[in-house]
Amino acid sequence: MLIRAVIFLGTAALGLLVAAAVVPGVRLSVSGFLIAVAVFALAQSILAPFIFNVARKYAPAMLGGIGLVSTFVALLIATWFPEGLRISGVSSWISATLVVWIVTALGAWLLPLVLLKKRVGGRTASTP
Repeated sequence: MLIRAVIFLGTAALGLLVAAAVVPGVRLSVSGFLIAVAVFALAQSILAPFIFNVARKYAPAMLGGIGLVSTFVALLIATWFPEGLRISGVSSWISATLVVWIVTALGAWLLPLVLLKKRVGGRTASTP
């Protein structure tokens, strides 16, 4: 569970950094980076299951977009905190949501594979 939390925080940080680097209109201050990451990750971890359950009950056709919706709402909440994340313009909101969603989804999928491969490789190397 701790590894999962670290992966989630790491992918959130990477997603926000990539969005700030490639999406015009997205600014991430150095002083507010940790706050933005923590707020985004916490909001995302709470919102994703909640939005999934609401969509499953009231709008089953929307289930495929749950990650995008929860990413957008988590970004919105993260921008409410001063000195952290700022997003301006509709196209920047859309692009930032897509970039952060893609980076966090890929990271959540690939990082456990890499970590488990290293862990399994370490065990097999130490086994006589």
